[in-house]
Amino acid sequence: QVQLVESGGGLAQPGGSLRLSCAASGFTFSSYAMRWYRQAPGKERELVADISSDGIFTNYADSVKGRFTVSRGNDKNTVYLQMNSLKPEDTAVYYCYTRLSWADYWGQGTQVTVTS
Repeated sequence: QVQLVESGGGLAQPGGSLRLSCAASGFTFSSYAMRWYRQAPGKERELVADISSDGIFTNYADSVKGRFTVSRGNDKNTVYLQMNSLKPEDTAVYYCYTRLSWADYWGQGTQVTVTS
């Protein structure tokens, strides 16, 4: 079955960095675009970044442009989110997502907390 498993979340100080990973299985990873979303307490889930199936095209929310980088390793069936210059407002649960031909899938999420 399709699985998306995030890891790499945790506690960071403002200005610090974290790298999230999302390991995918159960589908042909290299054929599908991937997205990272986040949801802060009391707020709606928002799209953070997306990456095309071949990794060539990426898009970012304005709030993270220049600080976050999305990438993927199709040989490892994994998508990454490198987060630099973290701010307290980046605190949220981060989710990996993909839309396959037959359904949408979400990971379970990983908590990122940015605080001094």
